[in-house]
Amino acid sequence: MAPTADRAPSTTGTPTATVTDRVRDRLPGLAVALVVAAVATAAGIEVPVIGGPVFGIVLGVLVATALRPGDRLRPGLAFASRPVLQTSIVVLGLTLSLTQIAHVGLTSLPVMLGTLAVALAGAWGLGRLLGVRGDAQLLIGVGTAICGASAIAATQAVIRAKESEVAYAIGTIFTFNVVAVLTFPQLGHLMGLAPHAFGLWAGTAINDTSSVVAAGYAFGGDAGPYSVIVKLTRTLMLIPIVLVLATRVARRDAEAAGERTHSLPWRKLVPTFLIGFVVASALTSAGLVPEAWHPAITTIGTFLITTALAGIGLSMRMSDVRRAGPRPLLLGAGLWILVGASSLAMQSLTGTL
Repeated sequence: MAPTADRAPSTTGTPTATVTDRVRDRLPGLAVALVVAAVATAAGIEVPVIGGPVFGIVLGVLVATALRPGDRLRPGLAFASRPVLQTSIVVLGLTLSLTQIAHVGLTSLPVMLGTLAVALAGAWGLGRLLGVRGDAQLLIGVGTAICGASAIAATQAVIRAKESEVAYAIGTIFTFNVVAVLTFPQLGHLMGLAPHAFGLWAGTAINDTSSVVAAGYAFGGDAGPYSVIVKLTRTLMLIPIVLVLATRVARRDAEAAGERTHSLPWRKLVPTFLIGFVVASALTSAGLVPEAWHPAITTIGTFLITTALAGIGLSMRMSDVRRAGPRPLLLGAGLWILVGASSLAMQSLTGTL
């Protein structure tokens, strides 16, 4: 009988051990991201114009600058920056109905789609002019075109941009969100805009949903609810844009690996979280997700995004942001003015002003 030492080692329990090891490796970094996210969420409640996600990445950067997290935290921070981020997009899909476009009305769709095209084309043109290229250009463009931090988060989940580029894009979006909240209601009254016209302007020209809510309800009348519907409908544009970006990234990776791009399986072309987002929205459209649940779902989804952005902030270095210089901020300013002006111009042309 052969001695036991000569027997092949048993693989029984290896999968469980692997899962346990992964959890143990990720737990420290994820715990730090969750703590930062909890503090950021509390700060966002106190200062809703800024919001928890922006506080999350800012506090993450500050903590990273002060403590310089070591390698022990990196697996958990990476988990927060990607899987948690993707999960947050699926969760927020439960609050969006695919039938909301009909509620907004066909008359407002040309303005929404037109300003979306202006933002994306402007990001390409102004980015070239200012020398802001690559992922930073894309993140600022998508954030301006659709829904601020949420759009940047969804795009980051696909293109895997550098943490510094995500931070700069969110910082840029945040800066002009604050300016918009403070100035748009007064400008709307000076221009004599009707509540629906202002709601359409705010919903298409202000980036982040929380800032749209603040500006719309500050204007008064029906501007608040209408601006929210416009912004939520605009958020649905994430589906085709993320799908296009995912296809581009999959084909680029396939070419780098020497694979044939025309024979790529759909799993590589369509990210799983985007499928989850569409399924979640379809469930809401079918009435399977009661509207009474939406506030709680939004809170959970926003906290997950805040956790993800805290992980991104904890992973980056301020030196990377400083190297970017002022040009991305100038790009954000140019896009903000361009989209705001084009929204009013298109409303005038379509008779919705």
